[in-house]
Amino acid sequence: MNQAQKRLFLIQSLLDESPRYQEIEIPAEETEQKRLLRSLMNVRKPSGIGADFLAVQDEYLQETTVEKGVTDLADLTPIRPDIYLWRGDITALRCGAIVNAANSGMTGCYQPCHNCIDNCIHTYAGVQLRLRCDELMRAQGHAEPTGQAKITPAYNLPCDYVLHTVGPIVEGRLTRKHEEQLTSCYRSCLALADENNIKSVAFCCISTGVFMFPNERAAEIAVQTVEEYKQQTHSEIKVIFNVFKELDEQIYQNLL
Repeated sequence: MNQAQKRLFLIQSLLDESPRYQEIEIPAEETEQKRLLRSLMNVRKPSGIGADFLAVQDEYLQETTVEKGVTDLADLTPIRPDIYLWRGDITALRCGAIVNAANSGMTGCYQPCHNCIDNCIHTYAGVQLRLRCDELMRAQGHAEPTGQAKITPAYNLPCDYVLHTVGPIVEGRLTRKHEEQLTSCYRSCLALADENNIKSVAFCCISTGVFMFPNERAAEIAVQTVEEYKQQTHSEIKVIFNVFKELDEQIYQNLL
């Protein structure tokens, strides 16, 4: 099957899973088909699915990532020893692990085609990631506390692992507790990476955006925490500060 045939197979398989989707017609236009497929993956509850679906999905997502263009850490230039600043799509970065800014449910964003990093990572990793996160949460038995981290395989992403952490939500003024929680997010991810012998980690801008942590202060905490961790533990882990917006790129350039 080519990419178009794979996409139609995946859409039809997901539509066939639920009686409430039986009346949905598959659009003819490629962009709308891609949007429908992503929406169906986003709203799907964590559950097993057939091997045929997974085989086609994996081929489709991996080819999609190749089409987007993969960036390899080896091709980036450090801005400081073992510290990198890179503006781009974190789901297309080949490195040891990328960090997902998760919510306390830890199974991804269920809003169709939402542009948050949680949604993007789950979309391009494939349905296996949500199922694995659900297994971890069922075993844990309670919502994920702010500032901790969990590790999963990356499945169809070009990185090896995903580190999931729940950052603080700032409602009103920024407090010392918010700052301590964000610090804990970075330290928890770094420690988990070292525990699993992961040589490089790409951090997104945790808690900024819809979580409303001020961008500049968040970046200051990120850089300070990474530097202190590496000094205190003598870790040789390579750290990539991944940004998506020009504003954040400028903030990190000034700090670094």
